[in-house]
Amino acid sequence: MVAKLLDYSKHRYDQQKKLKEMKKNQKVVDVKEIRLSPTIDKHDFETKLKRAQKFIDQGDKVKVTLRFRGRMITHSELGLEQVEKFIEKLENIIVEAKPKLEGNTLIGVVAPGKKE
Repeated sequence: MVAKLLDYSKHRYDQQKKLKEMKKNQKVVDVKEIRLSPTIDKHDFETKLKRAQKFIDQGDKVKVTLRFRGRMITHSELGLEQVEKFIEKLENIIVEAKPKLEGNTLIGVVAPGKKE
């Protein structure tokens, strides 16, 4: 058998240094939220679209939520149409979670795609 003698404090220092280097190189992905309404106007829609595209370009995920209030839930297909149109107009994305209804809220998640 071969035994290797080493200074434990130096070994621990090297391990901490490697750990610090690994943390420095990793990217933290934030999830930003964009809230829509079934009755959103054209200009408001475009403004939120630009904001979401900015988040995507920065490398963050975007959670698109559309909340139904009161009797709007009876026309949930209009809300689904809005969210799908929103996701369709975003560029350079991967759809992580397709829009689905949870209670009175439609939720869809998109992530940034590959850089060109």
